[in-house]
Amino acid sequence: MDAQGPPTRSWSIETRTKASRGFFIAVAFLVALGFLAPLFLARSTVQDLFFILTMLVLAQCWNLLAGYAGLVSVGQQVFVGFGAYAMFACVSLLGLDPISAIFLGGLGAALLSLPTGFFIFRLQGAYFAIGTWVVAEVVRLLLAQWRALGGGTGTSLPNSATRDMWATQFVSELFDMRPAQAMDVLTYWLALVVACLTTGFIYWLLRTRRGLGLAALRDNQEAARAVGVDAARLKWAVYICVSFVTGVCGALIYVQKARISPDAAFSVVDWTAYVIFIVVIGGIGTLEGPIVGVIVFFLLQNALAEYGSWYLLLLGAMGIIIMLFAPRGLWGLFTDRTGIQFFPVRRMLVRRDGHHSKVQGGPNG
Repeated sequence: MDAQGPPTRSWSIETRTKASRGFFIAVAFLVALGFLAPLFLARSTVQDLFFILTMLVLAQCWNLLAGYAGLVSVGQQVFVGFGAYAMFACVSLLGLDPISAIFLGGLGAALLSLPTGFFIFRLQGAYFAIGTWVVAEVVRLLLAQWRALGGGTGTSLPNSATRDMWATQFVSELFDMRPAQAMDVLTYWLALVVACLTTGFIYWLLRTRRGLGLAALRDNQEAARAVGVDAARLKWAVYICVSFVTGVCGALIYVQKARISPDAAFSVVDWTAYVIFIVVIGGIGTLEGPIVGVIVFFLLQNALAEYGSWYLLLLGAMGIIIMLFAPRGLWGLFTDRTGIQFFPVRRMLVRRDGHHSKVQGGPNG
């Protein structure tokens, strides 16, 4: 009998699970189906999907900022509004195409984050949150004086810009639809791309060494610094990235709206309060949480909108109930009971014996 050596054993670190692999296959199918959605869905439904996707982008950005970097901001509307105004300035004053101006809107928001960051990063805790809101109000008041873009009453995109917007004619002829409807389809497609790229980027980031650093900062800043995490640089990087993506999303939203005013673009309710509500009820500190939260928020909004001024009270009461009985949000409640995670970022030390593997760390979905 031939002698055989001992079975080889090796250790590796893994994050993916069976549930996540199946989920990514399902997501790829849904994204492909999403691009075809305008072929068989009504225009109003496409507009609803655009709203869901843009709110998801804003929620993922705020979740990265607060849920992972520990920077609780109540002034994210400053980047939505400034990105939108930068886009309007590029289109109305410089004559650029609205689609190319969307990227410039994000770039403008990222540039705005540099001077504002020097101010608010000197603040901590509740003072940081209040500081972000103060900055947003200051920027709103300044832009309300910009008469070239309508001042306090706002302005609209030129008809020629929306009519001749890049690819609108192509979409109109491809699907045999009016230019206004074609613009809705084009902005919906862009929202789908931005939502996928944003979620994918955040997932990639959390799986890197910088993601480990963010988790360490969130849990204990002093301990993170002790093991070599550059807290200031990491927070700055997250803040600038979030401001850029939020600015892009704001510009995209107002390309679809085609009209802007300071009060609407810098609305703390629409672009910050609702976003916080989405993240909190879905599950802060998870990538799945904002996805669940935005779906729940959309359903609640449609179900409660007919109650008029009671709408916000009912929405707030619903949020309080969820926070009382599910402090980690709806997704946190689900994953605590099932162990399933579609975007796993926890590192697992795995020992492989031939074709078998053994998890040495805690359970992970």
